[in-house]
Amino acid sequence: MDMHHIPVPALTALVRDVFVAAGCDTAESNRIATHLVGANLAGHDSHGVVRVPRYVEWLQAGHVLKDQTADIVTDGGSFAVLDGKWGFGQTVAPQAVALGIKRAQENGVCITALRNAGHIGRVGDYAEQAIAAGLISIHFVNVAGSVLVAPFGGVERRFSTNPVAIGVPLPGRPLVLDFATSLVAEGKVLVASSGGKKLPAGALIEADGTLSTDPHTLYGPYDAVGPRNPSNGTGAIRAFGEHKGSGLSFMCEMLAGCLTAGGTSGPINERGRIANGMLSIFLSPKHFGTQAEFEAMGLRYAEWISETRPANPAEPVLLPGDPENQRRADRNANGVPLPAETWSNILATATRLGVKSPV
Repeated sequence: MDMHHIPVPALTALVRDVFVAAGCDTAESNRIATHLVGANLAGHDSHGVVRVPRYVEWLQAGHVLKDQTADIVTDGGSFAVLDGKWGFGQTVAPQAVALGIKRAQENGVCITALRNAGHIGRVGDYAEQAIAAGLISIHFVNVAGSVLVAPFGGVERRFSTNPVAIGVPLPGRPLVLDFATSLVAEGKVLVASSGGKKLPAGALIEADGTLSTDPHTLYGPYDAVGPRNPSNGTGAIRAFGEHKGSGLSFMCEMLAGCLTAGGTSGPINERGRIANGMLSIFLSPKHFGTQAEFEAMGLRYAEWISETRPANPAEPVLLPGDPENQRRADRNANGVPLPAETWSNILATATRLGVKSPV
């Protein structure tokens, strides 16, 4: 596979400059760039800079709006509903998370329900923000207006990729569980379609029930350099874990779509654009009065799990967050690896906006 290793500062600067040229202010452009590159650093390439061309397309089409401030629609003190007003997810989701963190630090618990947010990116980033504030957090996400995933036993699209993330602030060993409820995130299909890592066996399913690893199943025909439109494909992504992942994805729609009143993946999308909903629960161990016991028990248990004798001596048992930490160290030192087609797509978008690559 032909890969380019782009230094982190240069890649961050390029993405920032792309969004400045597209009309975002510097602060928002920095947020988007830092978040996307951060996803690559964590090894979540599906939510990283591969998204740059699509984000720009959405902005120019009016599907996502720059410089938005989320409105508080309902305020119950320890809970709140916020409307992102179609703003960039990297702008409005941190606003909802900051509110949840502040109130949980004051009261011990807070639940925030965010609707109508642009693509919020790697959800684990928000769990990490809560961890930095000493809080446990749980996040359920849906994608209103997006159908990509077939429920267990079916071949038609009904769900989106609907991620779940949980963050636990153990001292010196923070834990972050972050995964899509689909067998692969749509961004992983996007990465594979641009010359990146191939999909695992059976990740996709054709309309006739045949299992597939071919990104054309989801996107239909596409050029090597250019946009990918999931609506052009006739197949679907499969849910992970058979009925278990399918059931969890369904509940993400209930919690992040219905409870937030932001809408579900279907049955129809009259708005012509997608939006994320996110239900977040923030818990303060200090306020529960069990912080010392929680941390001592948690660290002891985490250590016990990590000491499990591995099936393969070369592959030790890892805890949630360990793979991301390992990749961050490697990629900060050696650059972010990008498939040639992904890099070409980003450069094509930059060139169209008059932005020169720093590398």
